[in-house]
Amino acid sequence: MAEEQKNNLTAQLKKYFGFDTFKGNQEAIIENLLAGNDTFVLMPTGGGKSLCYQLPALIMEGTGIVISPLIALMKNQVDAMRTFSEEEGIAHFINSSLNKGAIEQVKADILSGKTKLLYVAPESLTKEENVEFLKTVKISFYAVDEAHCISEWGHDFRPEYRRIRPIINEIGRAPLIALTATATPKVQHDIQKNLNMVDAKVFKSSFNRPNLYYEVRAKTNNIDKDIIKFIKNNPDKSGIIYCLSRKKVEELAEILQANNISARPYHAGIDSKIRTQNQDDFLMEKINVIVATIAFGMGIDKPDVRFVIHYDIPKSLEGYYQETGRAGRDGGEGQCVTFYSNKDLQKLEKFMQGKPIAEQEIGKQLLLETAAYAESSVCRRKTLLHYFGEEYTEDNCGNCDNCLNPKKQVEAQELLCTAIEVILAVKENFKTDYIIDILQGRETSEVQAHLHEDLDVFGSGMGEEDKIWNAVIRQALIAGYLYKEVENYGLLKVTPGGHAFLKKPHSFKITEDNEFDEQEEDAPARGGGTCAVDPALYAMLKDLRKKLSKKLEVPPYVIFQDPSLEAMATIYPVTLDELQNIPGVGAGKAKRYGEEFCKLIKRHCEENEIERPEDLRVRTVANKSKLKVSIIQSVDRKVALDDIASSKGIEFGELLDEIEAIVYSGTKLNIDYFIDDIMDEDHMLDIYDYFKESTTDNIDDALDELGEEFTEEEVRLVRIKFISEMAN
Repeated sequence: MAEEQKNNLTAQLKKYFGFDTFKGNQEAIIENLLAGNDTFVLMPTGGGKSLCYQLPALIMEGTGIVISPLIALMKNQVDAMRTFSEEEGIAHFINSSLNKGAIEQVKADILSGKTKLLYVAPESLTKEENVEFLKTVKISFYAVDEAHCISEWGHDFRPEYRRIRPIINEIGRAPLIALTATATPKVQHDIQKNLNMVDAKVFKSSFNRPNLYYEVRAKTNNIDKDIIKFIKNNPDKSGIIYCLSRKKVEELAEILQANNISARPYHAGIDSKIRTQNQDDFLMEKINVIVATIAFGMGIDKPDVRFVIHYDIPKSLEGYYQETGRAGRDGGEGQCVTFYSNKDLQKLEKFMQGKPIAEQEIGKQLLLETAAYAESSVCRRKTLLHYFGEEYTEDNCGNCDNCLNPKKQVEAQELLCTAIEVILAVKENFKTDYIIDILQGRETSEVQAHLHEDLDVFGSGMGEEDKIWNAVIRQALIAGYLYKEVENYGLLKVTPGGHAFLKKPHSFKITEDNEFDEQEEDAPARGGGTCAVDPALYAMLKDLRKKLSKKLEVPPYVIFQDPSLEAMATIYPVTLDELQNIPGVGAGKAKRYGEEFCKLIKRHCEENEIERPEDLRVRTVANKSKLKVSIIQSVDRKVALDDIASSKGIEFGELLDEIEAIVYSGTKLNIDYFIDDIMDEDHMLDIYDYFKESTTDNIDDALDELGEEFTEEEVRLVRIKFISEMAN
């Protein structure tokens, strides 16, 4: 009988989906569901999860209810199901995007028995009228897709998901299948408990995706350029770029478009029509790149996504695994590149303030795991699979940055013994950062509150830096000498293996963590004192500026400021277009003064055979900052500057900062109407004449020279007038 059912299942698979054989656990999962049993499926993205409920729905009597969080994915899957059948009504979805008429049509198809699969969002499932309707329907089973949303430890906590079980009980019992592509053991337990399916049979596939290449890069000021370079080196390939904020999604999509890359933005704030269009164009390969927010789950079932880039570090490793998992679903190439800076982590921690303490603690824990993954120089696969409770035994996976560029290993036997002793001395009751404080002998208020400065082990690790201790603890976790009690916010415990190691130590080698150099995120590309500036070229540019300043009878800084020259001597722009990518150089300035500077730089590059980093030219999008545009418009309408500041909700000094940025990059602004109103003419002319004679535009120098009867605001206002008239 079993053999007959097996053959029958394979025949049905061939009939409906055209495949000859099942993948991995698919067949066993389907048999378990057909037998009327609750089923829990852990299967990585691309493993064929949806088939586990699609095929049973077609075979079983009644309608299968699939509870799914992603409107995009529902539409995608309903379209896919309809291609397997001549009957349009075979699959439907009910969610907030449908109007009343469409919902009536769906209900009619269900009642007539046409519909085998109905997708509902959890929010729709909890609606009274839908519950009442479903009570009248023969239901074959319930499937909860993306089940990690149930767990608040999952990365996409939605309260409606916590109410699924009671609603199902109300509608009517039927077997339940829960599916997720990412769940740590803690999350798995949480899901089963919440869905009241602790006894369900669990099918767990390996989380290893051997075809995916993982890399973490330091996030620098040149990130946009790095991304453009990456995409240009992978022409005509499909890719997704994830950013944390909607604003960044819009900005980056614009920059990519300006650099002739077919990219579109995708986030919840975009009009749903346009959003759907962008998604369809990506699926139909009319565009190559989608820039999306993580918050808006891009449920895109596209098998040939060739790269996934994280512009910002994700909030959790679950999120990271899920998002990178959208690459290479067909088993082909999938490059996963993440840009990491510690600053991003601090930003994410700030976002959490104001949430309940327990949630903040959980969020911090998840961030620390992500940071450990990024900073560690251990095989990325090993770290990732360890997080999901799976052991990866290979020493070198050959397909991640850490394995392709392995670091030298150092012996850390004694260090591990010291760390274990400290963890035991504080009764296994503290987290990593606290353990490192004890090792380093730091008398923090928390250490003093527990009187731990009196312990014998206090300060026993003072010879090493924090990053070494972090590496020891992170790698001891992977090696199984320590474990983290995740439910207790990450308290460090010693495993039986760790106790045995302490009794009888043996070799334990670690690799030092990766270095991620901090760089000011918004600082202009200044060379001040760094080796990147070409000193010979910088000197020549200063000479040229001096000559021009004599010829045009304006101070040198009016032409270009020092940081702009430093950037020119670093990036070597040789056309007016490239020159406009230099901080402080707008189109007006480039046109007015740029020609001779570009000629000089080009000659210098040719004579010295310099390879220009700017050979890949990143076109920036004109800064359409709404604030700047509306300041310019207000000044044109002669609105008093203090009124502009208060209407924009900014300090007067901040407004002057904005206006200075506008005039220094070459836009002319006439603020005479305001100066005439608040300053007498002689007073103004004294300041104006000072700037005419001076070789510097420094405000402090001006105040020293001019004396006490002049205020900083007055000097700044006249400097704006001067730059606008003389330079622009």
